[in-house]
Amino acid sequence: MKNILVLISDPSRPAVTDAVVAAATEALKSGGAAVGAPDWLDKGIACDLPFEGTAVSVSLPGVDAVALSAMGRRRKLLVADMESTMIHNEMLDELADFLGLREKIAGITARAMNGEIDFAGALEERVGLLKGLPVGRLDEAATRIRYMPGGATLVATMKKHGAYCALVSGGFTYFTAMVRKALGFDLDAANVLEHDGASLAGTVGRPILGKEAKLTTLQRLAGERGLTVADAVTVGDGANDLPMLKAAGLGVAFHAKPAVAAQVPARIDHGDLTALLYLQGYRRSDFERRKDP
Repeated sequence: MKNILVLISDPSRPAVTDAVVAAATEALKSGGAAVGAPDWLDKGIACDLPFEGTAVSVSLPGVDAVALSAMGRRRKLLVADMESTMIHNEMLDELADFLGLREKIAGITARAMNGEIDFAGALEERVGLLKGLPVGRLDEAATRIRYMPGGATLVATMKKHGAYCALVSGGFTYFTAMVRKALGFDLDAANVLEHDGASLAGTVGRPILGKEAKLTTLQRLAGERGLTVADAVTVGDGANDLPMLKAAGLGVAFHAKPAVAAQVPARIDHGDLTALLYLQGYRRSDFERRKDP
């Protein structure tokens, strides 16, 4: 069959039951689709439902339901956002905490990530508020990094099967370098926080890596490897991720801001980062298991 409806739940809260699969099957059939036998990728956590016909919206408690083409599911390139995607944190908000500005800067961050204000302008405004912050606080902020579940296994599994994995962030190289090393990414790209060795200058190095730069990086990495963007999977949560999410063969809005989730067909609201492996047809037995840092 030409299409697949992938049902995925959080591995820590398995919710893909036989009853859920039956409900999804009936929903597809009610829309006129012919549905094949379920194929369990991970019992209780992920299941493929092959079908022919038009996909209908399927809403099931605690379960992500994503319709995909059955052809060419496995991708050879992963381009991932970092903040609120590979890690829980927004590192600018963490730095702002040291100055008692978390609430103010977090508010600007939220508006930028939801596409309400320009990303580059919002970045410059937030970094400007950090002027004078001792450089040593960067290391202190790094100790607060909390890794998103499943990230290490996602990267290790894709690399095991021949994919190239890049971390591309509107955040800062100081932190992306650490996350790249911890999770095993091949490359990281981000913005540079300028300082004099003692304190932050309150400025960002040029050019600023925003949404267009993320898309350009995706295109460049694909070209360098003899691939097209259709061979890539991208993942992110914010408005600055939208161009690369829309351009990739598989763009995944991961626990995304409402304005982003509304524009990306492949949404993961419940699963962890291993959901990206299930979307590509990997079974649990295919995983290269890694403990998250």
